[in-house]
Amino acid sequence: MANLLQLTVLTFFFISTASAIDETSASSPDSSSLQPPPSPFPRDKDHPFSPTSLFSPILINLGFHDLAMAIHSVTDSTFTAWSGPTTIFAPTDASIRSCMSCSVPRLLKEHIVAGAFSFHYLRTLAFGTKIETMVPGRCVTVTSAGNNSRIFIGGVEITHPDLFNNGLIVVHGLDGFVTHLSPYSCNIERMTSLLLPPQPSERPQSISSFSITRLMLRDAMLRLRISGYGILSLALGVKYAELVALQNMTVFALDDASIFSGGHEYIHNVRFHIVPNRMLMAADLAKLPVATVLPTLSQGQQLMVTTSGGGPTPMMINYVRIKATDVIDNLRVVIHALYSPFPHLQREVTAAENIGRSGFVASGSQAMRNEPCTKMDGNDCAAAAAPAAVIRPPFEMEDKDGL
Repeated sequence: MANLLQLTVLTFFFISTASAIDETSASSPDSSSLQPPPSPFPRDKDHPFSPTSLFSPILINLGFHDLAMAIHSVTDSTFTAWSGPTTIFAPTDASIRSCMSCSVPRLLKEHIVAGAFSFHYLRTLAFGTKIETMVPGRCVTVTSAGNNSRIFIGGVEITHPDLFNNGLIVVHGLDGFVTHLSPYSCNIERMTSLLLPPQPSERPQSISSFSITRLMLRDAMLRLRISGYGILSLALGVKYAELVALQNMTVFALDDASIFSGGHEYIHNVRFHIVPNRMLMAADLAKLPVATVLPTLSQGQQLMVTTSGGGPTPMMINYVRIKATDVIDNLRVVIHALYSPFPHLQREVTAAENIGRSGFVASGSQAMRNEPCTKMDGNDCAAAAAPAAVIRPPFEMEDKDGL
């Protein structure tokens, strides 16, 4: 705490020095006053009085050691030349280490923006405002929820706002990290960065649900593209006009590597892997009982929970195990990863009647009899089961091409 106090005093000294220099320049009548005054802060990031030299001790004191260590690895001019106010959106060490393929120096630059953006100021920004990071042409998107009480940076919530704020450097703690930004991240909806608070008359009074879904869908497509799900990203683009009409959606995804290694069927059945108007996060999936039926964008075709989650046995839908949950999520879209494409169940009702507690179809002499036999048909024995819980789509959707 003492170290943070010393850093605060030191930066106030910098600001006082800047004011003194400005006053001296204003009182000088010579022609040199017509030129832009020199920056009061040294531009060398290793100089003990440069703002960037303060990043490392501040981040270390706040517990962001991985980001602090990456400071000295950044050498590009954009980062070292900036000497003004700076805001750092800091992910925890644990979240950074969970991304084995991430470049920490690049993550650092993509989590730093020019300008002092306090949490209060971020709450005044219009939904979808884009702020350019220290990587030229890469922007983070500011969104909100709960009447602006919750702020998200690139879809990641600020859970520890204003951890440090001395007017020159602002640090916010994030619940995770923003994935590497796309070169198109500044072009979504053709929004530009804001360095000054917009006037109340310039801010829209409300954002329609359609506009939010459109923004969130494009955000998911970009994040998929840079996360190894490029084919799914393209498929969502093909059905973009239809998908933006949904309130929200749950998508079961196959990454590019799995598609190229044998999952080609997924390309022709993407619609069969999308649950419309239902945002089922990992916790929601775990609560679904066996035989729950989920609608899809493919007309007349449904998914079924064949093994429930929340127990020792991994959850399965249509007998396919879920590889990872909540791979990508934002306000309208959640994406879960699969090991293989969902097969089509020929007779969902019959299957529901034959599913036992373990989630496997009981059929023939090899059946797993988890319940007493209630009916016999030749050599087949089916166990009694509760009626399937069915989640029905609110409207019928056309299915012409399978995508």
